[in-house]
Amino acid sequence: MNEVLDPDVADEMIATISKWVRTEVMPNVDGFEHADAYPEEWVEQMKEFGLFGARIPPEHGGLGLDVPTYARLVEELSYGWMSLAGFLNTHTIVADLVLKHGTDEQQSRLLPDLATGSRRGAFSLSEPDAGSDAKALRCRAEPTNEGYLIHGTKMWVTNGERAGIVALAARAPEGITCFLVEKDPGPSYGGITVSRRIGKLGYKGLETVEMSYDAHPVPESAILGGTEGKGRGLQYILGSLELGRINVAARALGVSRAALDAAMSYAQQRETFGVPIVKHQAIAFKLADMATKVEASKLMVNSAAERYQRGERADVEAGMAKLFASETALEVATEAMRIHGGYGYTTELPIERYFRDAPLMIIGEGTNEIQRMVIARGLLARWNASHSHG
Repeated sequence: MNEVLDPDVADEMIATISKWVRTEVMPNVDGFEHADAYPEEWVEQMKEFGLFGARIPPEHGGLGLDVPTYARLVEELSYGWMSLAGFLNTHTIVADLVLKHGTDEQQSRLLPDLATGSRRGAFSLSEPDAGSDAKALRCRAEPTNEGYLIHGTKMWVTNGERAGIVALAARAPEGITCFLVEKDPGPSYGGITVSRRIGKLGYKGLETVEMSYDAHPVPESAILGGTEGKGRGLQYILGSLELGRINVAARALGVSRAALDAAMSYAQQRETFGVPIVKHQAIAFKLADMATKVEASKLMVNSAAERYQRGERADVEAGMAKLFASETALEVATEAMRIHGGYGYTTELPIERYFRDAPLMIIGEGTNEIQRMVIARGLLARWNASHSHG
């Protein structure tokens, strides 16, 4: 577990990223967004900042950020362009899996490359018929004398084409196992094919793909955690999804803040009936409700991040933060559009982008309907444990 960063150091780092987002990203993002173009220079800058090693300890070449600081980083990136956080999320989940469960050999070999971003990570759980129902996985790992052959199709793989390391869940004879599949970046490699790119409403600039595995060979050493990891993949992955959900909640918070700031600014500039529209109670009340929910989101994200940082089970808190912050993002983006009137519906302002990006957080890393199930089950288990007299 990473140590908590000195607050002054954390503030300085976040301030640096915030300045870069405001001076470089926000004035130029529309070109990438509307062309759905990969921002090569910005990704390279993120590598130079060390962001791909955000959660990787310094001994493996990373920044070693604690989870609350990492959440703030994701929030700042999302404030400028939510897609920037997407380059980090699945990559960070892969690094987290290797850090928590990898063998010494896997850690020493893979983490330094993940830290620099010279090899990008992709996380591959969902399938065409198995999204949030992870136990319905059909992708299978067939044993051979040398290891396994992977067969199956995976959906919604972010960074799939550019990734060099894919954390893949597959059904082996021992049970669902997580394999660290190493490949060269590109549309095809040794039985792995990017079968199609998936067009999206928002979340532009980074690829989301379907990947097919046709008897792709992997050695037994590719099993996360070595031989002890056989059949334990789902347990490993679900634990790391807590961090993924904190990431999505932080992203939603960044989008909410950006939409609120845009609405606050516009409401003071736009005049109707001789006064700025912020003077009208209907608009003022909207802003008050929006700001209250954004502040609540911030507190929930930080609470979940701090709990995860302490090494405590954070399934309920991460689920709550993701649920509330993502619903807030959609609501605040919608209200910001209404406050802007017709201008909010044009592509000249970023409001329509917030409106298109917000739904991803509602369905990403487990839909909010799934979050409610996770929260309810976790609450019930905790309540029964605390009220047990046995």
